[in-house]
Amino acid sequence: MPGLLGKKLGMTSIYTEDGTIIPVTVLEVGLCKIYDVKTKEKDGYEALKIGFGSKKEKHVNKPEMGFYNKVDAAPASVLKEFRNFNISDHKVGDELTVEVFQIGDLVKVSGKSKGKGFQGVIKRHGFSGVGGRTHGQHNRERAPGSIGSSSYPSRVFKGQRMAGRTGYSKVTVSGLRVVRIMPEKNIIMIKGALPGAINSIVEINK
Repeated sequence: MPGLLGKKLGMTSIYTEDGTIIPVTVLEVGLCKIYDVKTKEKDGYEALKIGFGSKKEKHVNKPEMGFYNKVDAAPASVLKEFRNFNISDHKVGDELTVEVFQIGDLVKVSGKSKGKGFQGVIKRHGFSGVGGRTHGQHNRERAPGSIGSSSYPSRVFKGQRMAGRTGYSKVTVSGLRVVRIMPEKNIIMIKGALPGAINSIVEINK
């Protein structure tokens, strides 16, 4: 599954030839530079280490900077390994463009979902609350209710659904279709919604 890294620019709508309106997510994909080529002889597997974006050298620690100096390249904002590329066709320093994809390709996109901070059980897990305010409920409508057991085993089980940090976790959406490609601007449009906020980094795999 060859893939690339990109940045989510937002959503819009486009019209097909028959006049149907389609919601699409716009991604800036590439230019993605190859920073390393993994081989079976040296690493035990085949993959390409691809970088997207750039960041200042002052934000890179010394071990990372040593890697970038070794490949004689500027620091990338994000690095990711992609397998199933034909590594014989690529070498360190090559640039991959949005033309890796074609209109009609089915892809899966991974990204960090929007962070929502600390949330209660109703928003985080869809609890329905304890019902109305009658029978002495007072201000308990959005409370989780009883979470433990009685005399046995007298503890709260691990994984119990409770309030906590919500969002900002890796989400993958499969079965998405590429509907438009603008190679001159490194733009790709994918039908439907994708995880992540605007300007977040996403991973697109065929």
